[in-house]
Amino acid sequence: MNMEITSMNNTFASPITGKTFTASDFKTMAAELEKVLRLRSIPFGMKLCPTVEAMQAVPRIRRPQAVHTLDQLVAQTARLGWTLGVTTDDLVGDQCRSVVGLGGQDKDWYEAKQLVGVWYATPEDSAKHQSAMDLVPKGQYKALVISPLAKWGGGDAAGVMDQPDIALFYATPGAMMYFINGLQWHGYKRFDWSCVGESACADSWGRALKTREPSLSIPCFAERRYGGVTDDEMLMALPVEYIAKALQGMQALAKNGLRYPFPSYGIQQDARAGMAASYEPAKPAA
Repeated sequence: MNMEITSMNNTFASPITGKTFTASDFKTMAAELEKVLRLRSIPFGMKLCPTVEAMQAVPRIRRPQAVHTLDQLVAQTARLGWTLGVTTDDLVGDQCRSVVGLGGQDKDWYEAKQLVGVWYATPEDSAKHQSAMDLVPKGQYKALVISPLAKWGGGDAAGVMDQPDIALFYATPGAMMYFINGLQWHGYKRFDWSCVGESACADSWGRALKTREPSLSIPCFAERRYGGVTDDEMLMALPVEYIAKALQGMQALAKNGLRYPFPSYGIQQDARAGMAASYEPAKPAA
């Protein structure tokens, strides 16, 4: 990739800001991400809109024709490549609405009595789960746009499609590990992620939209049942600047012979030769 990251000299402990990507950049990032990580689905972006009208102004945007979970709508983008506009009326319940700030978050939602005896043993357990979720504060936004990453970079008068708030992609655990290695190549930071259990979208897009930090999740029951997520997929959500940074890091790792997928060395082989190749710097030529 030829894209420059304006904050490559900054420490990774602080969020990366200030970079504006073009339509060409988004296409390149999406293609490189799919190639390097062998993705089986489409990387995509999310953007919260302050008005429904701003969402509706996006060219060729699709509107749901039925009531869905947000997991289903995310899958329509990640699996089918659709650009979707979502409002509170399109979503089946307040659990989906609350994570992206389009509803819920009232007393009844925080008590979540409907979960007692189903997912949690007591009312206290159910309430603790709701309070543990990362949420976009309610009241700031009226709609959500979900679109393949390659389609961002402008094209609407309101500027909704200029830049997504966050980018997301599904990948295997091995691919996720390699992506994280790329993020940590320069300006190392240890990552500590959350796991709320059910409603894991709060761990991915909820947390990333709220904190502007990379957020990795183990998809929950609803994501698997309604969103078609497979057993070997995890979900990463993060501001798009971090994808560009990780791609640069993975390029550097690849030059050292470290590429995904990782070839198995053999569980009965003498490990010393392999360790020397993977963990020691190359010796300069004589």
